Amino acid sequence: MESDQSGLSRREALIKLLRVTGAGAGAAGLALWLNEHSWRPETALAMTAKHSHTVPADPKFPEMAILQGDDPALLARQAVEELGGMRRFIARGDVVLVKPNIGWDRTPEQAANTNPDVVAEIVRESLNAGAKQVIVTDVSCNEPRRCFQRSGIADAAKRAGAEVILPEPSRFKEVDLQGEVLRAWQVFDPFLNVDKVINIPIAKHHGLTGTTLGMKNWFGMLGGQRNQLHQKIHESLVDLADFVRPTLTIIDCYRILIRNGPTGGNLEDVLLKKTLVASTDPVAVDAYVAKAYWNMDVAALPYLKLAAQRGLGTYEFEKVRTRVKKLG
Repeated sequence: MESDQSGLSRREALIKLLRVTGAGAGAAGLALWLNEHSWRPETALAMTAKHSHTVPADPKFPEMAILQGDDPALLARQAVEELGGMRRFIARGDVVLVKPNIGWDRTPEQAANTNPDVVAEIVRESLNAGAKQVIVTDVSCNEPRRCFQRSGIADAAKRAGAEVILPEPSRFKEVDLQGEVLRAWQVFDPFLNVDKVINIPIAKHHGLTGTTLGMKNWFGMLGGQRNQLHQKIHESLVDLADFVRPTLTIIDCYRILIRNGPTGGNLEDVLLKKTLVASTDPVAVDAYVAKAYWNMDVAALPYLKLAAQRGLGTYEFEKVRTRVKKLG
Protein backbone atom coordinates (compact mmCIF):
# COMPACT_ATOMS: atom_id res chain seq x y z
CA MET A 1 0.00 0.00 0.00
CA GLU A 2 1.01 3.61 -0.31
CA SER A 3 3.15 4.95 2.50
CA ASP A 4 1.68 7.75 4.58
CA GLN A 5 4.88 8.56 6.41
CA SER A 6 6.67 11.84 5.68
CA GLY A 7 10.10 13.43 6.04
CA LEU A 8 13.08 11.51 7.30
CA SER A 9 11.06 8.61 8.73
CA ARG A 10 9.58 7.91 5.33
CA ARG A 11 13.03 8.05 3.72
CA GLU A 12 14.41 5.62 6.29
CA ALA A 13 11.46 3.28 5.82
CA LEU A 14 12.00 3.12 2.07
CA ILE A 15 15.72 2.50 2.43
CA LYS A 16 15.21 -0.18 5.08
CA LEU A 17 12.73 -1.95 2.84
CA LEU A 18 15.32 -2.76 0.21
CA ARG A 19 18.15 -3.44 2.61
CA VAL A 20 16.35 -6.10 4.61
CA THR A 21 14.45 -7.83 1.81
CA GLY A 22 15.73 -10.94 0.05
CA ALA A 23 18.43 -13.48 0.74
CA GLY A 24 22.11 -13.40 -0.16
CA ALA A 25 23.10 -15.59 -3.10
CA GLY A 26 26.70 -15.51 -1.91
CA ALA A 27 28.98 -14.10 0.77
CA ALA A 28 27.60 -11.11 0.60
CA GLY A 29 37.62 22.44 -19.71
CA LEU A 30 36.69 18.65 -20.95
CA ALA A 31 33.64 19.81 -22.97
CA LEU A 32 35.95 21.38 -25.52
CA TRP A 33 38.18 18.35 -25.56
CA LEU A 34 35.21 16.04 -26.17
CA ASN A 35 33.91 18.23 -28.95
CA GLU A 36 37.28 18.15 -30.66
CA HIS A 37 37.42 14.36 -30.39
CA SER A 38 33.84 13.70 -31.49
CA TRP A 39 32.43 13.60 -34.99
CA ARG A 40 30.64 16.07 -37.22
CA PRO A 41 26.90 15.89 -36.42
CA GLU A 42 24.24 15.01 -38.97
CA THR A 43 22.05 18.09 -38.73
CA ALA A 44 18.94 16.42 -40.14
CA LEU A 45 19.01 13.65 -37.56
CA ALA A 46 19.72 16.07 -34.75
CA MET A 47 16.68 18.08 -35.75
CA THR A 48 14.28 15.13 -36.13
CA ALA A 49 15.35 12.92 -33.23
CA LYS A 50 12.66 12.92 -30.56
CA HIS A 51 14.22 13.81 -27.22
CA SER A 52 11.32 13.50 -24.78
CA HIS A 53 9.32 10.29 -24.57
CA THR A 54 7.53 11.12 -21.33
CA VAL A 55 3.79 11.05 -20.68
CA PRO A 56 1.86 13.67 -18.66
CA ALA A 57 1.95 13.42 -14.88
CA ASP A 58 -1.21 12.08 -13.27
CA PRO A 59 -1.80 12.69 -9.54
CA LYS A 60 -4.09 9.65 -9.38
CA PHE A 61 -1.08 7.34 -9.63
CA PRO A 62 2.15 6.97 -7.67
CA GLU A 63 5.38 8.19 -9.21
CA MET A 64 7.35 5.19 -7.96
CA ALA A 65 6.39 1.57 -7.29
CA ILE A 66 8.45 -0.95 -5.33
CA LEU A 67 7.45 -4.56 -5.90
CA GLN A 68 8.82 -7.65 -4.18
CA GLY A 69 8.16 -11.30 -4.95
CA ASP A 70 9.46 -14.53 -6.43
CA ASP A 71 8.45 -14.12 -10.10
CA PRO A 72 10.39 -11.47 -12.09
CA ALA A 73 7.77 -11.32 -14.86
CA LEU A 74 4.94 -10.84 -12.40
CA LEU A 75 6.92 -8.11 -10.64
CA ALA A 76 7.37 -6.27 -13.94
CA ARG A 77 3.70 -6.56 -14.87
CA GLN A 78 2.48 -5.46 -11.47
CA ALA A 79 4.98 -2.58 -11.21
CA VAL A 80 3.59 -1.07 -14.40
CA GLU A 81 0.04 -1.68 -13.22
CA GLU A 82 0.69 0.20 -9.98
CA LEU A 83 1.82 3.23 -12.01
CA GLY A 84 -1.40 3.26 -14.02
CA GLY A 85 -1.02 0.35 -16.44
CA MET A 86 0.86 0.15 -19.71
CA ARG A 87 -1.96 1.84 -21.63
CA ARG A 88 -1.14 4.98 -19.68
CA PHE A 89 2.31 4.94 -21.28
CA ILE A 90 1.85 3.29 -24.68
CA ALA A 91 -0.64 4.49 -27.31
CA ARG A 92 -1.97 2.29 -30.08
CA GLY A 93 0.44 2.34 -33.01
CA ASP A 94 3.47 3.43 -30.98
CA VAL A 95 6.94 2.21 -31.83
CA VAL A 96 8.52 1.36 -28.48
CA LEU A 97 12.19 0.88 -27.68
CA VAL A 98 13.02 -1.24 -24.63
CA LYS A 99 16.57 -0.64 -23.39
CA PRO A 100 17.94 -3.34 -21.07
CA ASN A 101 21.56 -3.69 -20.06
CA ILE A 102 23.00 -6.32 -22.44
CA GLY A 103 26.57 -5.15 -22.05
CA TRP A 104 28.33 -8.30 -20.94
CA ASP A 105 28.94 -11.91 -21.89
CA ARG A 106 27.34 -13.19 -18.69
CA THR A 107 24.47 -15.45 -17.63
CA PRO A 108 21.40 -14.08 -15.82
CA GLU A 109 22.64 -15.59 -12.55
CA GLN A 110 25.78 -13.44 -12.69
CA ALA A 111 23.66 -10.26 -12.58
CA ALA A 112 25.69 -8.20 -15.06
CA ASN A 113 22.74 -7.85 -17.47
CA THR A 114 19.04 -7.20 -17.01
CA ASN A 115 16.86 -10.18 -16.10
CA PRO A 116 15.46 -11.60 -19.38
CA ASP A 117 12.07 -12.41 -17.82
CA VAL A 118 11.61 -8.74 -16.92
CA VAL A 119 12.48 -7.63 -20.45
CA ALA A 120 10.11 -10.16 -22.03
CA GLU A 121 7.22 -9.12 -19.82
CA ILE A 122 7.63 -5.45 -20.68
CA VAL A 123 7.64 -6.40 -24.36
CA ARG A 124 4.38 -8.33 -23.92
CA GLU A 125 2.77 -5.54 -21.94
CA SER A 126 3.73 -2.98 -24.58
CA LEU A 127 2.29 -5.08 -27.41
CA ASN A 128 -0.87 -5.78 -25.42
CA ALA A 129 -1.27 -2.02 -24.94
CA GLY A 130 -1.31 -1.56 -28.71
CA ALA A 131 2.31 -0.92 -29.68
CA LYS A 132 2.88 -1.42 -33.39
CA GLN A 133 6.47 -2.52 -32.84
CA VAL A 134 8.71 -3.16 -29.84
CA ILE A 135 12.47 -2.99 -30.33
CA VAL A 136 14.91 -4.46 -27.82
CA THR A 137 18.51 -3.36 -28.22
CA ASP A 138 21.74 -2.22 -26.57
CA VAL A 139 25.31 -1.41 -27.57
CA SER A 140 27.25 -4.15 -25.82
CA CYS A 141 30.72 -3.83 -24.31
CA ASN A 142 31.65 -7.46 -25.02
CA GLU A 143 30.97 -9.13 -28.39
CA PRO A 144 27.28 -8.32 -29.05
CA ARG A 145 26.06 -11.67 -30.37
CA ARG A 146 27.45 -13.51 -27.37
CA CYS A 147 26.05 -10.92 -24.97
CA PHE A 148 22.56 -11.02 -26.50
CA GLN A 149 22.58 -14.82 -26.52
CA ARG A 150 24.21 -15.66 -23.18
CA SER A 151 22.21 -13.06 -21.26
CA GLY A 152 19.04 -14.86 -22.36
CA ILE A 153 17.56 -11.54 -23.46
CA ALA A 154 17.55 -12.11 -27.22
CA ASP A 155 15.58 -15.36 -27.05
CA ALA A 156 13.20 -14.14 -24.35
CA ALA A 157 12.46 -10.88 -26.16
CA LYS A 158 11.90 -12.60 -29.52
CA ARG A 159 9.50 -15.11 -27.98
CA ALA A 160 7.57 -12.20 -26.48
CA GLY A 161 7.24 -10.58 -29.92
CA ALA A 162 10.04 -8.01 -29.98
CA GLU A 163 12.37 -7.14 -32.80
CA VAL A 164 15.86 -7.66 -31.40
CA ILE A 165 18.45 -5.45 -33.09
CA LEU A 166 22.18 -6.01 -32.70
CA PRO A 167 24.47 -2.96 -32.89
CA GLU A 168 25.70 -3.21 -36.47
CA PRO A 169 28.36 -0.57 -37.32
CA SER A 170 26.37 0.73 -40.29
CA ARG A 171 23.53 1.80 -38.00
CA PHE A 172 25.42 4.44 -36.04
CA LYS A 173 24.68 8.05 -36.97
CA GLU A 174 26.57 11.19 -36.02
CA VAL A 175 24.18 13.32 -34.01
CA ASP A 176 24.39 16.58 -32.11
CA LEU A 177 23.34 15.59 -28.58
CA GLN A 178 23.01 19.28 -27.73
CA GLY A 179 24.39 18.73 -24.26
CA GLU A 180 26.50 20.93 -22.03
CA VAL A 181 29.44 18.54 -22.41
CA LEU A 182 28.37 16.16 -25.15
CA ARG A 183 27.82 17.54 -28.60
CA ALA A 184 28.54 15.49 -31.73
CA TRP A 185 28.60 11.75 -31.08
CA GLN A 186 27.72 8.45 -32.73
CA VAL A 187 24.25 7.26 -31.72
CA PHE A 188 22.73 3.87 -32.54
CA ASP A 189 19.88 4.79 -34.86
CA PRO A 190 17.03 2.76 -33.27
CA PHE A 191 17.08 5.34 -30.47
CA LEU A 192 16.50 8.28 -32.77
CA ASN A 193 12.97 7.94 -34.09
CA VAL A 194 10.73 5.94 -31.77
CA ASP A 195 7.62 7.06 -29.90
CA LYS A 196 8.34 5.66 -26.44
CA VAL A 197 11.46 4.45 -24.61
CA ILE A 198 11.41 2.16 -21.58
CA ASN A 199 14.70 1.97 -19.71
CA ILE A 200 15.31 -1.34 -17.86
CA PRO A 201 18.77 -1.32 -16.26
CA ILE A 202 19.98 -3.78 -13.67
CA ALA A 203 21.19 -2.40 -10.35
CA LYS A 204 24.87 -3.14 -9.88
CA HIS A 205 28.18 -1.88 -8.60
CA HIS A 206 30.42 0.14 -10.90
CA GLY A 207 34.12 0.64 -10.35
CA LEU A 208 34.09 4.27 -11.49
CA THR A 209 30.77 5.73 -10.34
CA GLY A 210 30.10 3.40 -7.41
CA THR A 211 26.87 2.13 -8.93
CA THR A 212 25.30 1.92 -12.37
CA LEU A 213 21.54 2.39 -12.63
CA GLY A 214 19.12 4.09 -15.01
CA MET A 215 21.04 7.09 -16.27
CA LYS A 216 24.30 5.16 -16.70
CA ASN A 217 22.37 2.71 -18.89
CA TRP A 218 22.16 5.38 -21.62
CA PHE A 219 25.82 4.78 -22.46
CA GLY A 220 24.36 1.79 -24.28
CA MET A 221 23.02 3.95 -27.10
CA LEU A 222 26.42 5.36 -28.04
CA GLY A 223 29.17 4.18 -30.34
CA GLY A 224 32.68 5.52 -30.60
CA GLN A 225 35.18 5.61 -27.75
CA ARG A 226 32.78 5.77 -24.82
CA ASN A 227 35.61 5.49 -22.31
CA GLN A 228 36.48 9.11 -23.17
CA LEU A 229 33.29 10.15 -21.40
CA HIS A 230 34.51 8.68 -18.12
CA GLN A 231 36.76 11.69 -17.67
CA LYS A 232 33.69 13.82 -17.02
CA ILE A 233 31.24 11.08 -16.23
CA HIS A 234 28.55 12.87 -14.22
CA GLU A 235 28.06 15.68 -16.73
CA SER A 236 28.00 13.14 -19.56
CA LEU A 237 25.32 11.08 -17.81
CA VAL A 238 23.06 14.11 -17.44
CA ASP A 239 23.52 15.15 -21.07
CA LEU A 240 22.48 11.66 -22.18
CA ALA A 241 19.51 11.56 -19.81
CA ASP A 242 18.41 14.97 -21.08
CA PHE A 243 18.68 13.81 -24.69
CA VAL A 244 16.51 10.71 -24.35
CA ARG A 245 14.04 11.43 -21.44
CA PRO A 246 12.42 7.99 -21.05
CA THR A 247 8.77 7.12 -20.75
CA LEU A 248 9.44 4.83 -17.82
CA THR A 249 12.42 3.52 -15.84
CA ILE A 250 12.27 0.04 -14.32
CA ILE A 251 15.33 -0.93 -12.28
CA ASP A 252 15.86 -4.66 -12.06
CA CYS A 253 16.79 -5.41 -8.46
CA TYR A 254 15.89 -9.09 -8.61
CA ARG A 255 19.57 -9.97 -8.44
CA ILE A 256 22.05 -7.29 -7.39
CA LEU A 257 25.71 -7.26 -8.39
CA ILE A 258 26.82 -5.73 -5.13
CA ARG A 259 30.55 -5.45 -5.93
CA ASN A 260 33.14 -6.03 -8.67
CA GLY A 261 30.91 -4.43 -11.28
CA PRO A 262 30.05 -3.70 -13.90
CA THR A 263 31.23 -7.00 -15.39
CA GLY A 264 30.96 -9.31 -12.39
CA GLY A 265 31.36 -13.01 -12.95
CA ASN A 266 31.58 -14.35 -9.40
CA LEU A 267 28.29 -15.56 -7.90
CA GLU A 268 29.57 -14.58 -4.46
CA ASP A 269 29.18 -10.94 -5.55
CA VAL A 270 25.46 -11.42 -6.24
CA LEU A 271 22.62 -10.81 -3.78
CA LEU A 272 19.13 -12.13 -4.41
CA LYS A 273 16.70 -9.30 -3.56
CA LYS A 274 13.63 -10.26 -5.62
CA THR A 275 12.67 -6.62 -6.12
CA LEU A 276 11.74 -4.27 -8.97
CA VAL A 277 11.54 -0.49 -8.69
CA ALA A 278 9.66 1.40 -11.41
CA SER A 279 9.21 5.14 -11.74
CA THR A 280 8.24 7.97 -14.03
CA ASP A 281 11.01 9.99 -12.34
CA PRO A 282 14.41 8.76 -13.57
CA VAL A 283 16.30 10.78 -10.96
CA ALA A 284 14.27 9.64 -7.95
CA VAL A 285 14.52 5.97 -8.86
CA ASP A 286 18.31 6.15 -9.27
CA ALA A 287 18.64 8.06 -6.01
CA TYR A 288 16.50 5.55 -4.12
CA VAL A 289 18.26 2.39 -5.29
CA ALA A 290 21.73 3.93 -4.86
CA LYS A 291 20.95 4.89 -1.28
CA ALA A 292 19.22 1.65 -0.38
CA TYR A 293 21.90 -0.76 -1.62
CA TRP A 294 25.15 1.21 -1.59
CA ASN A 295 24.34 3.99 0.91
CA MET A 296 25.26 6.53 -1.78
CA ASP A 297 23.54 9.91 -1.95
CA VAL A 298 23.88 13.10 -3.93
CA ALA A 299 27.28 13.90 -2.43
CA ALA A 300 28.68 10.63 -3.80
CA LEU A 301 26.70 10.79 -7.05
CA PRO A 302 26.87 14.38 -8.33
CA TYR A 303 24.91 13.48 -11.46
CA LEU A 304 21.77 13.29 -9.31
CA LYS A 305 21.99 16.96 -8.36
CA LEU A 306 22.98 17.98 -11.87
CA ALA A 307 20.00 16.09 -13.28
CA ALA A 308 17.64 17.74 -10.82
CA GLN A 309 19.01 21.15 -11.77
CA ARG A 310 18.36 20.28 -15.41
CA GLY A 311 14.71 19.57 -14.58
CA LEU A 312 14.91 15.82 -15.15
CA GLY A 313 13.46 14.84 -11.76
CA THR A 314 14.20 14.96 -8.04
CA TYR A 315 16.85 13.17 -6.01
CA GLU A 316 14.68 13.60 -2.89
CA PHE A 317 13.01 10.26 -3.46
CA GLU A 318 11.17 10.37 -0.13
CA LYS A 319 9.04 13.20 -1.54
CA VAL A 320 7.65 11.32 -4.53
CA ARG A 321 4.38 9.39 -4.29
CA THR A 322 5.45 5.80 -3.70
CA ARG A 323 3.58 2.52 -3.51
CA VAL A 324 5.09 -0.62 -1.99
CA LYS A 325 3.67 -4.06 -2.59
CA LYS A 326 4.75 -7.60 -1.77
CA LEU A 327 3.42 -10.31 -4.08
CA GLY A 328 2.72 -13.81 -2.90
